[in-house]
Amino acid sequence: MKKILVLCTGNSCRSQIAEGYLRHFADGRAEVYSAGVETHGVNPRAIAIMKEDGIDISGHTSNHVDEYGDIDFDFVITVCDNALERCPYFPTNARKFHYNFPDPAKATGSEEEIMASFRAVRELIKAYSRDFVEKNI
Repeated sequence: MKKILVLCTGNSCRSQIAEGYLRHFADGRAEVYSAGVETHGVNPRAIAIMKEDGIDISGHTSNHVDEYGDIDFDFVITVCDNALERCPYFPTNARKFHYNFPDPAKATGSEEEIMASFRAVRELIKAYSRDFVEKNI
């Protein structure tokens, strides 16, 4: 079974959303993990917007990339430039992918405007995740 690691800065939004969608689209054909180069906890807005789309990430935890040093990943996906720049060396043959998604946690404005930002990023990550699974799993 293929193993996928999704990396972001704080493992709170983008990587959590990607983990949820990659698991959904892989439908048991891959083990999916997410981690950060820091840990910030899972963002409640990320949980809420995923629930709107029928995916429950409320049980996810915010993990540090060092926790997964002993796993031989097939794919490592960085979802922000900061994680790409700070990504530790993985002594594996993992294929590396990168897409710099906007950070919805930095959105400003009314609650409605912030949630709109989260939903827009969710849709970008959903499309990316579906495409990734179709091409690689």
